Amino acid sequence: MSEKELRRSMSVFPIGTVMKLTDLTARQIRYYEEQDLIKPERSEGNRRMYSLNDIDVLLEIKDYLSEGLNMAGIKRVYEMRQVQKQAKKEKQPLTDKDVRRIFYDEIMSQSGLNQPNPYQQKGRMM
Repeated sequence: MSEKELRRSMSVFPIGTVMKLTDLTARQIRYYEEQDLIKPERSEGNRRMYSLNDIDVLLEIKDYLSEGLNMAGIKRVYEMRQVQKQAKKEKQPLTDKDVRRIFYDEIMSQSGLNQPNPYQQKGRMM
């Protein structure tokens, strides 16, 4: 994740600030959360904290509604985006580390040995 993406995903805005930035009510914002369109983090005091990405989604939802799209249509738009993101991830070429890990796993599987993969570290590739 790039530094810019990291900053945009940091949950730092309380609901009052989000209400002012989006011109939505707290009830509307919570409803969109109930619909799984946004996923704010919770502070230690259990307060919802929103990121810039959450605010972008809320503004998009507001635009879709003003264009006449209903909630089912909006949810479908976001579902399709997730499918496209997943497909894009799957199309990315394998790295050398990926090839080494797959090759090692295949050799161990064929040989019947059950050794830990040195190309993985605690469930992640090195």
